[in-house]
Amino acid sequence: MRSIKSVYKIGNGPSSSHTVGPYNAAKHFLKEYPDADTFHVTLYGSLAFTGEGHSTGKAIRTVLPNADISFNKTEEDLPHPNTMLFIAEKGGQEIGRNRIFSVGGGSIQIEGETAEEECIYSFRYLSEILEECRKQNITLKDYIYQTEGEGLKEYLKEIWDAMKTAVERGLKAEGILPGGLNVSRKAKTLFEKRCYNESSDVTMNRIIAAYVYAVSEENASENVVVTAPTCGSCGVIPGLFYYMQYDKGFPEEEILDALAVAGLIGNIIRTNASISGAECGCQAEIGSACSMAAAGLASLYGLEMDKIEYAAEIAMEHNLGLTCDPVMGLVQIPCIERNSVAALRAVNCVNISRFLSETRKISFDEVVETMYITGKDMDSRYKETSHGGLAAMYEHKSELQ
Repeated sequence: MRSIKSVYKIGNGPSSSHTVGPYNAAKHFLKEYPDADTFHVTLYGSLAFTGEGHSTGKAIRTVLPNADISFNKTEEDLPHPNTMLFIAEKGGQEIGRNRIFSVGGGSIQIEGETAEEECIYSFRYLSEILEECRKQNITLKDYIYQTEGEGLKEYLKEIWDAMKTAVERGLKAEGILPGGLNVSRKAKTLFEKRCYNESSDVTMNRIIAAYVYAVSEENASENVVVTAPTCGSCGVIPGLFYYMQYDKGFPEEEILDALAVAGLIGNIIRTNASISGAECGCQAEIGSACSMAAAGLASLYGLEMDKIEYAAEIAMEHNLGLTCDPVMGLVQIPCIERNSVAALRAVNCVNISRFLSETRKISFDEVVETMYITGKDMDSRYKETSHGGLAAMYEHKSELQ
């Protein structure tokens, strides 16, 4: 497995697969053909169907200002649902072309090339890692720092600073999110509004939700966020961990350790399954973020490794089958609300794992494999094409009005 640094990337929303990935692909292609005077880019699959709502063209033109971009919505036999074809020309003659895949979380894969990132982990399954930790009599976080070496803590500090900034920016912002759905920002209202005779549990849920909404709304506004593991699921971990630091008093050093554990879980999911909504539905994005948050929170509370695993397993298990059906191709409905629900679900998963880890029958690795199989079996209408589910219902409703 690669470093967990590749799970957390700082970039602009609203979609890591549809903005950060294509932006990185354009940078790579420009580096390959710096002398070209004309660029043609064709987007296929999910990128073609929801690229306009996700600002894919805008992301590519940030690097290639005069690129000719087309959306091919008919070709079906694709090596990946997020496929891009880049063609470079000079003086009217083609000088090069590449098919590049946006594989989730802002990462890209060049057709015919192996990933450049170095694999630093000897194991790819959580069961193997936990066994190694038991052999060495070390904690999961110790294993991560031991494997990653120097520099991880500093990197996580940079990531956490960006996450906190997104929370704080989003809590102050008001107005309508871009894109045409006329969705109002709600984070500030959630944060400031109290129910009459509000209980401590309701307050906790409301504040966590406000923090999550803040980040997710910043993402929808194409502002700077952190993939965790994707832009579409970027609110879950920052919102929950911000609450743990600023409302529950956990020191920042421990928050960074929780980010490390969460990152390992995301890394395992990415390696053995997928974090791409276009490939496996929203279970791969929100399910992964929920699983990461649950594991990180369990670690923050000092729970044993078996309980950390169980919390992560519960979180993924109860997101199995979750579809990716963004209304109008925007990362707003149901995405923002879904981030909030996932953060609160992560808390519940940790609470269950405290008491029932000895009774579990399904391992984390098994549920990750199940998620991948489920995603591959899922109808393409429910995998970030906006052709099914809520997106189709909204479109039908709009046509009747």
